Amino acid sequence: MTPDQFIALDAAGVTFLLMVGFIGGLVSGFIGSGGAFLLTPGMMSLGVPGVIAVASNLCHKFPKALVGAWKRNQYGHVDLKLGLWMAATALLGIWWGAGIQQDIRRAYGEAGSNLYVSLAFVVVLGIVGLLVARDAVRLARSGAVEETPGLARWIQSVEIPGTMIAFRVARVRVSALFVLPLGFATGLLASTIAVGGFIGVPGMMYVLGAPGLVASATELVVAFVMGLGGTFKFALGGLVDIRLAMLILLGSLFGIQLGAIGTTFVKPHMIKVVMATVMLIVAVSRALVVPVYLTQLGLLSLAQPAVTLLNEASFVFMALALASGAFIIIGAMLRGYRAPAGRAGRI
Repeated sequence: MTPDQFIALDAAGVTFLLMVGFIGGLVSGFIGSGGAFLLTPGMMSLGVPGVIAVASNLCHKFPKALVGAWKRNQYGHVDLKLGLWMAATALLGIWWGAGIQQDIRRAYGEAGSNLYVSLAFVVVLGIVGLLVARDAVRLARSGAVEETPGLARWIQSVEIPGTMIAFRVARVRVSALFVLPLGFATGLLASTIAVGGFIGVPGMMYVLGAPGLVASATELVVAFVMGLGGTFKFALGGLVDIRLAMLILLGSLFGIQLGAIGTTFVKPHMIKVVMATVMLIVAVSRALVVPVYLTQLGLLSLAQPAVTLLNEASFVFMALALASGAFIIIGAMLRGYRAPAGRAGRI
């Protein structure tokens, strides 16, 4: 990495990164590695170039995901077999996607890279966030009884000789021809915005039919493999800022354990409530700066006061996403802990 790619870090910046890391870890332990979607925008809000933020996020991800997977496995949530099958093709996806990131940066510079990353966040978070929000409302109204989606029931009914695999913890039996493409898509998205959980977790729930708790925990296994492979790929291009990676890792290692513990106190629909809420707020945060990057590329003309306003508004929404995720998770944990039935009486 060349010197101009590093941002200056003062006390306020370090504190912000530690806070982002803690809340990102809290959300990650609660819903799976999807908590990482707070970290890339969080770093970008400090002025970190998009590709550097993605690379540094992936660098911090694999040790954090290992801790989270270990913790969730103690509660019986991890389907290691499913995680390793998905990770096999996720590595291919992340290697290819990292090459796309580097090509865009070489062709269009930092503004082009930032625009690419931000648009990916807006599209993916907007679509998946709305779908998860709809499902969370449905589960809450039905008493939080999680049912297998219609698509997953159909996929489970498709018998392709020689490709069928049974996953004991997830309680599903599906063809590898459905599992492997899902893993590839997870890796491709992870190399684009450092967040594979947006495909991996909903994919395991809505395509394969895995329960929400199992999907969110198993994705941490995939995240570990992707983070390790992605770090190596981006590091070859000198795009990993180890300072950023270590700061967010320091904060997230505490948060992820607290988040993992929180899953034992809540009903499955609360995981989806957190996921949908934070996804949609972060999508707004990234959407606000799209005109800024278009202006930097000469595709739009905004006055400097408007650019400043959009940047500040994006930062405010980023902070709101952090606060919302932490508030919902900690509040749900406290209510669940105080419930008369204890852990068995999830809220």
